[in-house]
Amino acid sequence: MTDLTSTQAYWLGHLFHASSRQLPLSEYAEEQGLDLASLLAWEQRLVVQGVPVPPRHRPLRFVAVEVAR
Repeated sequence: MTDLTSTQAYWLGHLFHASSRQLPLSEYAEEQGLDLASLLAWEQRLVVQGVPVPPRHRPLRFVAVEVAR
């Protein structure tokens, strides 16, 4: 892997921070005052450039419930 530019490192750092905190990118971007579209665009750009990016945290969409009769 080649050295990252300061811009690449900046966005990659945000992606790692969101992943390590297990936050969805939308929540992380709002918390940090970042534009979600820019964060997502940089995630894709880094992938295309061959830079390993951390996995996204994806919260469960469905929750098991017990129905009492």
